Amino acid sequence: MKRLSMRIGAALVMGSVIIALVACSGNARVKKPAELATVTNQFDLQPVWSTSVGSSETFNFHPIVAGDAVYAASHRGNLAKINLSSGNKVWEVSVPERLSVGPGSDGRTTVAVTTKGVVYAYDDTGKPIWNVSVGSEVLSEPVVAGGVVIVRALDNRFIGLDAQTGVRKWAYQRQQSALSLRVGYGMLPINNEVVVTGFAGGRFGMIAISNGGLVWETPVSFPKGFSEIERLNDVTAKPSIEGDIICAVSYQGRIGCGQARTGNLLWFKDYSSYTGTSQNADMVFSANEKSYVTAFASKDGKQIWENTQLTFRDVGESLAVGRVLLMGDAQGYIHAFSQANGEMVARIRHDSSPISAAPIAVGGLILVQSQGGKIAAYSPK
Repeated sequence: MKRLSMRIGAALVMGSVIIALVACSGNARVKKPAELATVTNQFDLQPVWSTSVGSSETFNFHPIVAGDAVYAASHRGNLAKINLSSGNKVWEVSVPERLSVGPGSDGRTTVAVTTKGVVYAYDDTGKPIWNVSVGSEVLSEPVVAGGVVIVRALDNRFIGLDAQTGVRKWAYQRQQSALSLRVGYGMLPINNEVVVTGFAGGRFGMIAISNGGLVWETPVSFPKGFSEIERLNDVTAKPSIEGDIICAVSYQGRIGCGQARTGNLLWFKDYSSYTGTSQNADMVFSANEKSYVTAFASKDGKQIWENTQLTFRDVGESLAVGRVLLMGDAQGYIHAFSQANGEMVARIRHDSSPISAAPIAVGGLILVQSQGGKIAAYSPK
């Protein structure tokens, strides 16, 4: 489960209602989700196939696409390779321990990391090929790219393992923070050469896949406030990239965009989000802790529009695709907004469980996995 934790041992449980918990003072009220406004669908998301891998419980599991297959997992340790076109399971294995994050795969090597920090690797037929302990709990999804399995441990170590053998190739240690969000930190691989990820303290950076070297690091925000909880502003969600512009957002901090090669920020604005950003060629999109959905110009940060129709519906990560912005909510709905003006243009019900992971667009399909374990492919019509 997502939680806030201090190294000295204090912990607060954090789910999709993170802000209510952070503001906990004994009289905090549960915010009532907005009623759904009537929407006349301007297009349809027609189901193509659906299957299930089992519940992710309270964790946020992302499926991953590599080649012609989807790889997905559940908290109980089910790990499956699913044919992208048909939805048929190519193979399914049971990882010996429970999982808190989804898998990583490059289509040749697929890995799952258990709650105890053991990495289990499988080949393209589902045969186990190696397992290695990284010696710490892992809440961040692994990345398999450039022949390396990258694991981010809760103790702020990044570990690079050889994808074929599991032998450690490198390790990169970040300084521990006095107080940080006890969540998974998303990693964005680029061209099998680098990963971009957020850090505690409002910073994000780029790490070389081949040797774990830090390419650049830049702050998007700075701690502010009097208490340690008020000063939390970690960049936990996966940054987004479009062309040569990269964007990131911190919790209780700022949103900003900069140059992908150097990390130099072009602009930043006060903003708070733990569901990250998505981009098109001209705009960056994000949802704050109230589930207000906002579009900014990626070149200068000018606010283009804001939609408050999903207030307190605990929306998940977004996907900008075509002319729409897609995201799920805590009741299993998928909402579509016009990228141009923020108008809600379509809605479907995936299932009744929360959708916190970003949808995936691939091969003319939209893939969605809910916390209940249902994975479905939809065709926009």
